[in-house]
Amino acid sequence: MKKDAITTASALSAAPRGLAWMRHEPGLFLLLLLEWLYFDFAGPGFGTLDNTFDLLRHSVEIGLLSLAMTPVILAGGIDLSVGSLLGLCAILFGKLWRDAHLGIWLAGIGALAFGTFGGLINATLITRLRLPPLIVTLATFSLFRGLAEAITRGVDTFTAFPESFLRLGQGQALGLPTQVPLFLTVALLVWLMVHRTVLGRSWRAIGFAPEGARYAGVPVENRTALTYILAGAISGLAAIIYTSRLGQARADAGTGYELLAITAVVLGGTSIFGGTGSVHGTLLGVAAIAVLNNGLVHVRQPREAAGVLTGLMLLLALSIPRLAALARRLIERLRGPIL
Repeated sequence: MKKDAITTASALSAAPRGLAWMRHEPGLFLLLLLEWLYFDFAGPGFGTLDNTFDLLRHSVEIGLLSLAMTPVILAGGIDLSVGSLLGLCAILFGKLWRDAHLGIWLAGIGALAFGTFGGLINATLITRLRLPPLIVTLATFSLFRGLAEAITRGVDTFTAFPESFLRLGQGQALGLPTQVPLFLTVALLVWLMVHRTVLGRSWRAIGFAPEGARYAGVPVENRTALTYILAGAISGLAAIIYTSRLGQARADAGTGYELLAITAVVLGGTSIFGGTGSVHGTLLGVAAIAVLNNGLVHVRQPREAAGVLTGLMLLLALSIPRLAALARRLIERLRGPIL
Protein backbone atom coordinates (compact mmCIF):
# COMPACT_ATOMS: atom_id res chain seq x y z
CA MET A 1 0.00 0.00 0.00
CA LYS A 2 2.79 2.42 0.92
CA LYS A 3 4.64 1.61 -2.31
CA ASP A 4 1.52 2.43 -4.32
CA ALA A 5 1.17 5.72 -2.45
CA ILE A 6 4.79 6.64 -3.19
CA THR A 7 4.38 5.74 -6.85
CA THR A 8 1.22 7.82 -7.10
CA ALA A 9 2.79 10.82 -5.40
CA SER A 10 5.91 10.69 -7.56
CA ALA A 11 3.88 10.27 -10.72
CA LEU A 12 1.81 13.33 -9.85
CA SER A 13 4.98 15.31 -9.19
CA ALA A 14 6.65 14.24 -12.42
CA ALA A 15 3.71 14.39 -14.80
CA PRO A 16 3.40 18.14 -15.30
CA ARG A 17 7.12 18.69 -15.70
CA GLY A 18 8.48 15.40 -16.99
CA LEU A 19 8.37 16.44 -20.66
CA ALA A 20 10.32 19.58 -19.82
CA TRP A 21 13.50 17.76 -18.84
CA MET A 22 13.05 15.29 -21.69
CA ARG A 23 13.14 18.25 -24.09
CA HIS A 24 16.00 19.79 -22.16
CA GLU A 25 18.42 16.89 -22.52
CA PRO A 26 18.51 16.70 -26.35
CA GLY A 27 19.15 20.44 -26.40
CA LEU A 28 22.01 20.08 -23.93
CA PHE A 29 23.43 17.19 -25.95
CA LEU A 30 23.34 19.37 -29.07
CA LEU A 31 25.13 22.14 -27.17
CA LEU A 32 27.78 19.65 -26.04
CA LEU A 33 28.24 18.43 -29.61
CA LEU A 34 28.61 21.99 -30.93
CA GLU A 35 31.14 22.72 -28.17
CA TRP A 36 33.20 19.69 -29.12
CA LEU A 37 33.12 20.47 -32.86
CA TYR A 38 34.11 24.10 -32.31
CA PHE A 39 37.04 23.35 -30.01
CA ASP A 40 38.15 20.47 -32.22
CA PHE A 41 38.29 22.92 -35.13
CA ALA A 42 39.74 25.93 -33.29
CA GLY A 43 41.91 24.32 -30.62
CA PRO A 44 45.11 22.55 -31.71
CA GLY A 45 45.28 19.11 -30.09
CA PHE A 46 41.84 19.28 -28.51
CA GLY A 47 40.45 16.18 -30.24
CA THR A 48 43.47 13.96 -29.59
CA LEU A 49 43.19 10.80 -27.51
CA ASP A 50 45.69 12.12 -24.95
CA ASN A 51 43.66 15.28 -24.41
CA THR A 52 40.42 13.30 -24.20
CA PHE A 53 41.96 11.17 -21.44
CA ASP A 54 43.17 14.32 -19.70
CA LEU A 55 39.66 15.80 -19.92
CA LEU A 56 38.18 12.65 -18.40
CA ARG A 57 40.70 12.59 -15.56
CA HIS A 58 40.05 16.21 -14.60
CA SER A 59 36.26 15.87 -14.66
CA VAL A 60 35.83 12.76 -12.47
CA GLU A 61 35.88 14.52 -9.08
CA ILE A 62 33.40 17.20 -10.15
CA GLY A 63 31.35 14.46 -11.81
CA LEU A 64 31.21 12.50 -8.56
CA LEU A 65 30.12 15.56 -6.58
CA SER A 66 27.48 16.29 -9.22
CA LEU A 67 26.14 12.75 -8.93
CA ALA A 68 26.03 13.21 -5.14
CA MET A 69 24.24 16.54 -5.52
CA THR A 70 21.52 15.21 -7.83
CA PRO A 71 19.45 13.33 -5.18
CA VAL A 72 19.94 16.23 -2.76
CA ILE A 73 18.51 18.81 -5.16
CA LEU A 74 15.92 16.37 -6.48
CA ALA A 75 14.56 16.10 -2.93
CA GLY A 76 14.39 19.88 -2.62
CA GLY A 77 17.65 20.42 -0.71
CA ILE A 78 21.07 21.90 -1.37
CA ASP A 79 24.58 21.04 -0.18
CA LEU A 80 27.22 23.75 -0.30
CA SER A 81 29.69 21.75 1.79
CA VAL A 82 30.76 18.97 -0.60
CA GLY A 83 33.84 20.79 -1.89
CA SER A 84 35.04 21.63 1.62
CA LEU A 85 34.29 18.09 2.78
CA LEU A 86 36.40 16.79 -0.10
CA GLY A 87 39.30 18.94 1.12
CA LEU A 88 38.90 17.79 4.73
CA CYS A 89 38.70 14.13 3.71
CA ALA A 90 41.85 14.54 1.58
CA ILE A 91 43.73 15.98 4.58
CA LEU A 92 42.48 13.28 6.95
CA PHE A 93 43.42 10.64 4.38
CA GLY A 94 46.97 12.02 4.31
CA LYS A 95 47.13 12.18 8.12
CA LEU A 96 45.97 8.60 8.53
CA TRP A 97 48.52 7.35 6.03
CA ARG A 98 51.57 9.46 6.93
CA ASP A 99 51.13 10.25 10.62
CA ALA A 100 48.98 7.37 11.86
CA HIS A 101 50.97 4.91 9.69
CA LEU A 102 47.91 3.12 8.37
CA GLY A 103 48.03 1.21 5.11
CA ILE A 104 47.11 3.36 2.12
CA TRP A 105 43.85 1.56 1.39
CA LEU A 106 42.90 1.42 5.08
CA ALA A 107 43.44 5.19 5.16
CA GLY A 108 41.13 5.37 2.14
CA ILE A 109 38.42 3.55 4.10
CA GLY A 110 38.96 6.08 6.87
CA ALA A 111 38.47 8.95 4.40
CA LEU A 112 35.20 7.39 3.20
CA ALA A 113 34.07 7.05 6.82
CA PHE A 114 34.91 10.70 7.55
CA GLY A 115 33.00 11.79 4.45
CA THR A 116 29.98 9.75 5.49
CA PHE A 117 30.16 11.24 8.98
CA GLY A 118 30.28 14.75 7.51
CA GLY A 119 27.16 13.98 5.50
CA LEU A 120 25.53 12.62 8.66
CA ILE A 121 26.20 15.92 10.43
CA ASN A 122 24.38 17.79 7.65
CA ALA A 123 21.56 15.24 7.64
CA THR A 124 21.04 15.46 11.43
CA LEU A 125 20.96 19.24 11.52
CA ILE A 126 18.57 19.45 8.58
CA THR A 127 16.15 16.62 9.32
CA ARG A 128 16.19 16.38 13.13
CA LEU A 129 16.64 20.02 14.11
CA ARG A 130 14.67 21.23 11.05
CA LEU A 131 17.28 23.83 10.11
CA PRO A 132 17.33 25.24 6.54
CA PRO A 133 19.66 23.23 4.24
CA LEU A 134 21.17 26.39 2.75
CA ILE A 135 22.21 27.73 6.17
CA VAL A 136 23.37 24.36 7.51
CA THR A 137 25.56 23.52 4.55
CA LEU A 138 26.88 27.08 4.35
CA ALA A 139 27.99 26.67 7.98
CA THR A 140 29.57 23.25 7.38
CA PHE A 141 31.17 24.64 4.20
CA SER A 142 33.17 26.96 6.49
CA LEU A 143 33.52 24.36 9.25
CA PHE A 144 35.03 21.62 7.09
CA ARG A 145 37.39 23.99 5.27
CA GLY A 146 38.42 25.60 8.55
CA LEU A 147 39.19 22.19 10.07
CA ALA A 148 41.31 21.25 7.05
CA GLU A 149 43.30 24.48 7.37
CA ALA A 150 43.64 24.08 11.14
CA ILE A 151 44.95 20.52 10.83
CA THR A 152 47.57 21.56 8.27
CA ARG A 153 48.09 25.08 9.71
CA GLY A 154 47.60 26.18 6.14
CA VAL A 155 51.03 24.97 4.99
CA ASP A 156 51.33 21.21 5.52
CA THR A 157 50.99 19.16 2.34
CA PHE A 158 50.88 15.36 2.13
CA THR A 159 52.94 13.88 -0.70
CA ALA A 160 55.10 10.85 -1.62
CA PHE A 161 52.16 8.46 -1.85
CA PRO A 162 52.85 4.88 -3.02
CA GLU A 163 52.98 4.24 -6.75
CA SER A 164 50.22 1.66 -6.44
CA PHE A 165 47.92 4.36 -5.09
CA LEU A 166 48.91 6.97 -7.68
CA ARG A 167 47.88 4.59 -10.46
CA LEU A 168 44.26 5.13 -9.36
CA GLY A 169 44.40 8.74 -10.53
CA GLN A 170 47.19 8.67 -13.10
CA GLY A 171 47.16 5.20 -14.70
CA GLN A 172 44.91 3.39 -17.17
CA ALA A 173 42.53 0.44 -16.87
CA LEU A 174 40.44 -1.15 -19.60
CA GLY A 175 41.91 1.32 -22.06
CA LEU A 176 40.63 4.29 -20.05
CA PRO A 177 41.98 6.44 -17.20
CA THR A 178 41.78 4.24 -14.10
CA GLN A 179 39.24 6.41 -12.29
CA VAL A 180 36.77 6.44 -15.19
CA PRO A 181 35.45 2.85 -14.74
CA LEU A 182 35.03 3.62 -11.03
CA PHE A 183 33.14 6.82 -11.88
CA LEU A 184 30.89 4.98 -14.32
CA THR A 185 30.12 2.37 -11.66
CA VAL A 186 29.07 5.08 -9.19
CA ALA A 187 27.04 6.80 -11.92
CA LEU A 188 25.23 3.56 -12.71
CA LEU A 189 24.44 2.94 -9.04
CA VAL A 190 23.11 6.48 -8.53
CA TRP A 191 21.11 6.23 -11.77
CA LEU A 192 19.50 3.00 -10.61
CA MET A 193 18.68 4.52 -7.22
CA VAL A 194 17.09 7.63 -8.75
CA HIS A 195 15.29 6.07 -11.72
CA ARG A 196 14.56 2.47 -10.82
CA THR A 197 13.76 2.33 -7.12
CA VAL A 198 11.03 3.42 -4.72
CA LEU A 199 13.74 5.49 -3.03
CA GLY A 200 14.25 7.59 -6.14
CA ARG A 201 10.53 8.08 -6.65
CA SER A 202 10.18 9.19 -3.05
CA TRP A 203 12.93 11.80 -3.55
CA ARG A 204 10.94 13.24 -6.47
CA ALA A 205 7.77 13.29 -4.40
CA ILE A 206 9.54 15.00 -1.49
CA GLY A 207 11.05 17.63 -3.79
CA PHE A 208 7.71 18.36 -5.40
CA ALA A 209 5.56 18.45 -2.25
CA PRO A 210 7.08 17.38 1.11
CA GLU A 211 3.78 17.48 2.98
CA GLY A 212 2.01 15.57 0.23
CA ALA A 213 4.76 12.93 0.30
CA ARG A 214 4.45 12.66 4.09
CA TYR A 215 0.68 12.26 3.75
CA ALA A 216 1.30 9.51 1.18
CA GLY A 217 3.33 7.56 3.73
CA VAL A 218 6.86 8.54 2.69
CA PRO A 219 9.36 8.75 5.61
CA VAL A 220 10.43 12.22 4.52
CA GLU A 221 13.09 12.85 7.17
CA ASN A 222 14.83 9.49 6.68
CA ARG A 223 14.80 9.70 2.88
CA THR A 224 16.06 13.28 2.96
CA ALA A 225 18.81 12.40 5.43
CA LEU A 226 19.98 9.63 3.13
CA THR A 227 20.69 12.12 0.33
CA TYR A 228 23.12 14.08 2.53
CA ILE A 229 24.79 10.94 3.88
CA LEU A 230 25.24 9.68 0.32
CA ALA A 231 26.68 13.05 -0.69
CA GLY A 232 29.18 12.84 2.17
CA ALA A 233 30.30 9.31 1.26
CA ILE A 234 30.80 10.25 -2.40
CA SER A 235 32.73 13.37 -1.33
CA GLY A 236 35.10 11.08 0.56
CA LEU A 237 35.57 8.94 -2.56
CA ALA A 238 36.19 12.06 -4.66
CA ALA A 239 38.85 13.13 -2.14
CA ILE A 240 40.73 9.85 -2.60
CA ILE A 241 40.65 10.13 -6.39
CA TYR A 242 41.63 13.81 -6.26
CA THR A 243 44.63 13.02 -4.05
CA SER A 244 45.69 10.17 -6.32
CA ARG A 245 45.43 12.28 -9.47
CA LEU A 246 47.51 15.17 -8.10
CA GLY A 247 49.79 13.06 -5.91
CA GLN A 248 49.24 15.38 -2.97
CA ALA A 249 46.64 16.38 -0.38
CA ARG A 250 46.24 20.04 0.59
CA ALA A 251 43.75 22.02 2.63
CA ASP A 252 42.49 23.89 -0.44
CA ALA A 253 41.54 20.71 -2.32
CA GLY A 254 38.13 20.96 -3.93
CA THR A 255 37.80 24.73 -3.61
CA GLY A 256 34.85 25.89 -5.71
CA TYR A 257 33.82 22.36 -6.65
CA GLU A 258 30.46 22.67 -4.90
CA LEU A 259 29.42 25.50 -7.23
CA LEU A 260 30.51 23.56 -10.32
CA ALA A 261 28.56 20.52 -9.09
CA ILE A 262 25.39 22.56 -8.54
CA THR A 263 25.84 24.17 -11.95
CA ALA A 264 26.20 20.77 -13.65
CA VAL A 265 23.07 19.41 -11.94
CA VAL A 266 20.90 22.43 -12.78
CA LEU A 267 22.37 22.70 -16.27
CA GLY A 268 21.43 19.05 -16.72
CA GLY A 269 17.76 19.87 -16.18
CA THR A 270 17.21 19.15 -12.49
CA SER A 271 14.93 21.80 -11.00
CA ILE A 272 16.63 23.84 -8.29
CA PHE A 273 13.31 23.65 -6.43
CA GLY A 274 13.32 19.83 -6.54
CA GLY A 275 10.87 17.28 -7.85
CA THR A 276 12.19 16.76 -11.36
CA GLY A 277 15.50 15.89 -12.99
CA SER A 278 17.68 13.01 -14.10
CA VAL A 279 21.12 11.54 -13.54
CA HIS A 280 21.82 11.34 -17.29
CA GLY A 281 21.01 15.04 -17.52
CA THR A 282 23.56 15.69 -14.77
CA LEU A 283 26.19 13.70 -16.70
CA LEU A 284 25.53 15.85 -19.78
CA GLY A 285 25.92 18.95 -17.61
CA VAL A 286 29.25 17.68 -16.27
CA ALA A 287 30.43 16.93 -19.82
CA ALA A 288 29.41 20.38 -21.07
CA ILE A 289 31.36 22.12 -18.29
CA ALA A 290 34.39 19.84 -18.69
CA VAL A 291 34.57 20.36 -22.47
CA LEU A 292 34.18 24.12 -22.03
CA ASN A 293 36.98 24.38 -19.46
CA ASN A 294 39.34 22.14 -21.41
CA GLY A 295 38.51 23.70 -24.78
CA LEU A 296 39.16 27.26 -23.64
CA VAL A 297 42.68 26.25 -22.64
CA HIS A 298 43.31 24.98 -26.18
CA VAL A 299 42.05 28.16 -27.81
CA ARG A 300 44.27 30.14 -25.41
CA GLN A 301 41.53 31.99 -23.59
CA PRO A 302 42.02 33.18 -19.99
CA ARG A 303 40.78 30.89 -17.23
CA GLU A 304 38.26 33.53 -16.16
CA ALA A 305 36.41 33.07 -19.46
CA ALA A 306 35.35 29.58 -18.37
CA GLY A 307 33.60 30.99 -15.30
CA VAL A 308 31.82 33.66 -17.36
CA LEU A 309 30.61 31.21 -20.01
CA THR A 310 29.60 28.60 -17.43
CA GLY A 311 27.53 31.25 -15.65
CA LEU A 312 25.88 32.26 -18.92
CA MET A 313 25.08 28.61 -19.70
CA LEU A 314 23.49 28.21 -16.28
CA LEU A 315 21.42 31.38 -16.64
CA LEU A 316 20.26 30.20 -20.05
CA ALA A 317 19.29 26.78 -18.67
CA LEU A 318 17.31 28.41 -15.86
CA SER A 319 15.66 30.90 -18.21
CA ILE A 320 14.51 28.56 -20.98
CA PRO A 321 11.59 26.98 -19.03
CA ARG A 322 10.37 30.43 -17.95
CA LEU A 323 10.67 31.85 -21.45
CA ALA A 324 8.89 28.81 -22.90
CA ALA A 325 6.02 29.25 -20.42
CA LEU A 326 5.72 32.94 -21.28
CA ALA A 327 5.71 32.10 -24.98
CA ARG A 328 2.91 29.53 -24.49
CA ARG A 329 0.82 32.07 -22.56
CA LEU A 330 1.36 34.69 -25.27
CA ILE A 331 0.31 32.25 -27.99
CA GLU A 332 -2.79 31.26 -26.02
CA ARG A 333 -3.78 34.91 -25.60
CA LEU A 334 -3.26 35.65 -29.28
CA ARG A 335 -5.36 32.63 -30.26
CA GLY A 336 -8.12 33.46 -27.77
CA PRO A 337 -10.06 36.10 -29.74
CA ILE A 338 -9.77 34.06 -32.95
CA LEU A 339 -11.16 30.88 -31.37
